[in-house]
Amino acid sequence: MSRDHQFYQELCAVIAEEGRVLQQEPMKYHTTFKVGGPARYFVRPVDRRELAAVISLCRRADREWFILGNGSNLLVCDKGIERVVIAMEEGFGDVRFEGTLAIAGAGILLSRLARTAWDNGLTGLEFAAGIPGTLGGAVVMNAGAYGGEIKDVLEWVRVLNAEGKEEVLPASALGLAYRSSILQGNEMIVLEAGLRLLQGDKEESKKRMEELAAARREKQPLEYPSAGSTFKRPEGYFAGKLIQDAGLRGKQIGGAQVSEKHCGFIINRENASAEDILNLCAFVAGEVKKQFGVKLELEVKVLGE
Repeated sequence: MSRDHQFYQELCAVIAEEGRVLQQEPMKYHTTFKVGGPARYFVRPVDRRELAAVISLCRRADREWFILGNGSNLLVCDKGIERVVIAMEEGFGDVRFEGTLAIAGAGILLSRLARTAWDNGLTGLEFAAGIPGTLGGAVVMNAGAYGGEIKDVLEWVRVLNAEGKEEVLPASALGLAYRSSILQGNEMIVLEAGLRLLQGDKEESKKRMEELAAARREKQPLEYPSAGSTFKRPEGYFAGKLIQDAGLRGKQIGGAQVSEKHCGFIINRENASAEDILNLCAFVAGEVKKQFGVKLELEVKVLGE
């Protein structure tokens, strides 16, 4: 028996329900860019016990893994990835409330979390209602929009640490900054988070969410697959404005295009490949550097080869 086949059988033994361990699963079905080659193994644990067991197995077998939320800030390369992709889906999407504290699983979509908070008369997550990601990913990268960030409401996170144990960390220990935290690049996995919200006026909250939704529809290319804002905001500048001023609105390489609606977005205009997108990102960054001396850094995480 080959090492790969043995590992696959061990994964299947860990995951109780049939069909939750896949091989060579196309990642274009799991990212908002709608591109990406196959994941060697794609695993969907149903709860924390199975998640911990999969991570333990990966460590014993010396296999790298990647935690997948909604795939909304991710570009998977065309050749795919050898890592074990672990999708935190329905088993990690619960939310409950203790007064004004929302306790939610890492797999819950921010849009659903914001709506459920609103249903319970709580405010503070209006900014997140249109972010197409999960809470876990939002905590890891301190996601934000329209002047709000996760760090503004985050009180604590429960993680699975490098020793395979659950641990609760206060938000103050996470080094939350612009699109970053200490959770990036280490082996801690967000399981759930506590967010401190406020009792508020439901009509005012609804109005704010509707205003932000209208602004997104007007200013962002929601009709095309993308990963949201492609580049981080350079200090003292706006990436989209720099790209526009560089004369790159509508610039296209293969099926990838600088959005004509918002130059901060690279979109999958016409069946783009990951290579198309990466080539366009490199071209845009090079032009901005050449014309303005400003270095653009990708906000989108690139995975694979």
